[in-house]
Amino acid sequence: MAYRKVRPGHGDPLHPQDPESEELQAPSLELEWDMEKELEEPGLDRFQLECVDRRPVGNSTVGRTDPDLEPIQPSVSPHGRFERLQEDPNYVSRFTRSTPKSQRRNYSCLAKCLLAGAGIFILGLLIGRYTHSVNDQSERQPVDSDLLQKVLQGITAEEIQALQREFRAITDKSEETKARSVAQHWMKLGLKDVNLYNYTVLLSQPGSYPNTIVDKTTNQCYLPSGERCESKDFTSNTEEQHLAFAAYSAVGSIEAEVVDVQYGSTEDFKQIRATMNVTSKIALLKIGQAPLLYKLSLLAEMGFGGVLLYVDPCEALGDQTVLQKAFGVTLNPGGDPSTPGYPSVAGNYREHRPNLTSLLVQPISSSLARELLSAPAAGQGRPCIPFVMSLASGKKIVRLTVGNQASYKTVFNVIGYLKGKTNPDRYVLMGSRHGSWYDGSLADWQGGAAILTHIISTLMMQTRSGWHPDRTILFCSWGGSDPGSIGSFEWGEENGVALQSRAVAYVGLHSPIRTGNSLQATASPSVRQLAIDILKRQQLKCGGAGGCPGPNVSSLQTPGDTNFFANVLAVPTVEFTSATARTAKAAGFLPEVFYPSEPGAGEMLDPSFRLHQTVAKMTAEALLRLSTDPVLPFYPLDIALDIQNKLKDDPLANSELLALAASLRDSSEFFQSEVMRPANDPKERDPAHVRMLNDALRDLEKSFLVPNPPPGFYRNILYGLTAQSSQFSILKDAWEIQKHSAVNQSLTLVSNAINSAKITVQCGLDLFQNNPDNSH
Repeated sequence: MAYRKVRPGHGDPLHPQDPESEELQAPSLELEWDMEKELEEPGLDRFQLECVDRRPVGNSTVGRTDPDLEPIQPSVSPHGRFERLQEDPNYVSRFTRSTPKSQRRNYSCLAKCLLAGAGIFILGLLIGRYTHSVNDQSERQPVDSDLLQKVLQGITAEEIQALQREFRAITDKSEETKARSVAQHWMKLGLKDVNLYNYTVLLSQPGSYPNTIVDKTTNQCYLPSGERCESKDFTSNTEEQHLAFAAYSAVGSIEAEVVDVQYGSTEDFKQIRATMNVTSKIALLKIGQAPLLYKLSLLAEMGFGGVLLYVDPCEALGDQTVLQKAFGVTLNPGGDPSTPGYPSVAGNYREHRPNLTSLLVQPISSSLARELLSAPAAGQGRPCIPFVMSLASGKKIVRLTVGNQASYKTVFNVIGYLKGKTNPDRYVLMGSRHGSWYDGSLADWQGGAAILTHIISTLMMQTRSGWHPDRTILFCSWGGSDPGSIGSFEWGEENGVALQSRAVAYVGLHSPIRTGNSLQATASPSVRQLAIDILKRQQLKCGGAGGCPGPNVSSLQTPGDTNFFANVLAVPTVEFTSATARTAKAAGFLPEVFYPSEPGAGEMLDPSFRLHQTVAKMTAEALLRLSTDPVLPFYPLDIALDIQNKLKDDPLANSELLALAASLRDSSEFFQSEVMRPANDPKERDPAHVRMLNDALRDLEKSFLVPNPPPGFYRNILYGLTAQSSQFSILKDAWEIQKHSAVNQSLTLVSNAINSAKITVQCGLDLFQNNPDNSH
């Protein structure tokens, strides 16, 4: 394995002590359900399943306590997880509920009054059972109020600010130095098991001179920012200019006509094909509305030779400074291109793939795009006027020169382990990054690193009092993030077998503070309700006459190191951020663009660091829930609802597909109903039984991995493309290209995924119904 064990001692600050050796106890676990009215389980003779692989599926929540001692409104109805089901007036559940236990308690109390002797006897039994229950549960309380309050109260804006300034003060900007600094901080906090991994990977970097665009009409040379260049003077170019390139683009020079393709949609391409031959021409393409890699693949199929990328000011949320800014993009879908699908360790075969497209690709500023389009002073006003090529502009011929260079370099990951006491072989991962597209004052990695380090600090304070999570927590700081999540992919590929069976969830801190002060979350459907609960906790504190906005939670694919865990492993993921309220309405995939940040941008966006503190608290709460809840807070019903929402208005959704989705919803609803609450039988609540349940909950999203999706699309089809489109991404693509074979294939993939999920849920139902020690 390509890593070094980091141990403290002997004068070397990077060598920690050996991992702590402690006796791990496995106290019995009890299923915790989110039904507030506990009901007895009726007979289930009518529901018989035959399943070879008996994998359980279920859900639970734990009691929630506000760390600031404010009352928290329940996010679900007293009947459990059916609040959103009941919001659909056209849906009638086939399952009925039993009589609430509260009524039976009233009858029991009356009986005790009439039969004092029987009451004393029953009371004695209850006392004995309670005593036994307390003894069994004394060490397994999930995120109790004291622990949650201590952890969240320990997170302060001042500490995060201090850590961020420490990371910014690092003078050596090499990735190894930053990784070692992160490792040193973690070890000083008491994290004893820290590993430093390194991988030699193929990186695409700018050439010796900036890439250029020459307008042959005027013979004027431009830099990517739109500034005019002089052929003999490139020495004064700033880092911002130098890093305005497309990583892994083809290299060379092309002279051709510029074609305005707008966003590169199907309609845009239809119009272009009807009017001209685009072979070897240069496309002028807007970022947004679909993954960049997807649009580039379509342009390459059409025969284009080059692409100039830009951001329309109308998509920049009114930020007119974007007009003059150059930016960078990567064409790498993930990992080291020279070792696709396997880790970059010594001895492995390498393919020299410096270019991941046949196109010459160059990002340019909006101002240069306007110049090439001969467009009026657009991008301003209310409503904003998008850029479009003027009809009177005539042909625009340009010469595009791309001089990227590829070389092998080393990237570093830092992985710290906090061992679990009950299920140490189940991993909850939380990750930030220490790599950045820009270095020096333009780097933007410190905010996430500071939050992650501070969360480690608060948790280590609790371990000194004897607390440990039930599941092992892996703290990850990734290198090579922006060029294509290279560090996380290589580590994930090296440890893929273990992660497939052990990884439970991933909590991201890739870019916690973006713009604005609106709290948002990106979460897979399994943990959507968990994200909503946590956001509601924070939004209860908001003021204003208009009240608090609803929680903004989406399941959209976004760039960053979450990619590997959501897209390859298909484990549930969640990431909290602070962004502008209008972000969801802007064009999707703008995060694919790497703009240089102003020095100290994080402090300018959040000078009090209160947003950093809020995001840190939400992230820490999610981490505690995922690593400590006896039953993982994953909800199959949320997946079923998400599927029905995706199919609701899809023109390709046939009756068979809709029926299959409805069947999955019925099974998921029944499993999460009060009827299916496990009986008060210790055999239904032993640790092995709960472990089987948690594994099925974790693996449910794996049903939705599809092979060979279009370029730029997630393999995990539960993640959508944009907030405006709720369709399954592969069905949207099939509908747009209108190929019969593609439509049938996409429908088959979606149908198989839903059916696989249904089988998993049914196996979970069978698990709860049948007693493994009793044939009947």
